[in-house]
Amino acid sequence: MRVAAWASGATGSLTAAYLGLVTGAVPVDVGVGRRTRLLGPQTVDIAASRRTVFDVVAQPYLGRTPRVMLEKLRVLERGSDLVLAEHYTPIAGGRLSAVTVETVRFTQPERVDFRLVRGPVPHVTESFVLDETEAGTRLVYEGELGTDLWRAGQWWGAAVAARWEAAVAASLDSVKAEAERRAAPRR
Repeated sequence: MRVAAWASGATGSLTAAYLGLVTGAVPVDVGVGRRTRLLGPQTVDIAASRRTVFDVVAQPYLGRTPRVMLEKLRVLERGSDLVLAEHYTPIAGGRLSAVTVETVRFTQPERVDFRLVRGPVPHVTESFVLDETEAGTRLVYEGELGTDLWRAGQWWGAAVAARWEAAVAASLDSVKAEAERRAAPRR
């Protein structure tokens, strides 16, 4: 009976720790055994001006967050070129949300930088760099993700990075679609 109670308690504790880690509610930043890995690069060519693409990326942060994005983004503090924002990413089939808190810095019109404050890993820096091309704008996403605890952290970082990059790819698709919609000639 004691073994069953102990096993049940241990399982419950491990489950709670895992859910806390995965959702970002219990971040692990012990500063020991730090391993980093690159995120990206992901490149998207967009048939719109660099200013239009920048405005599409910046508007939900610096302006009023559109209603359609309220389930994914909440700006906690807003300045003229820097915001503190919560990002929500559905996990576990949409039953849970991973919450990250990031600073987002805007360098008009060529760059947006993100720095993780709280999330499922202790360190993430990212950037969207916007370069003008003949056809419009090339948006390049790159970043770095860091975890602690040597190999265990490296394994966790690989799992988080796969989901992280998939979320970024979906965001880039949305940015491309909206920027090209805004740039399309009106009929």
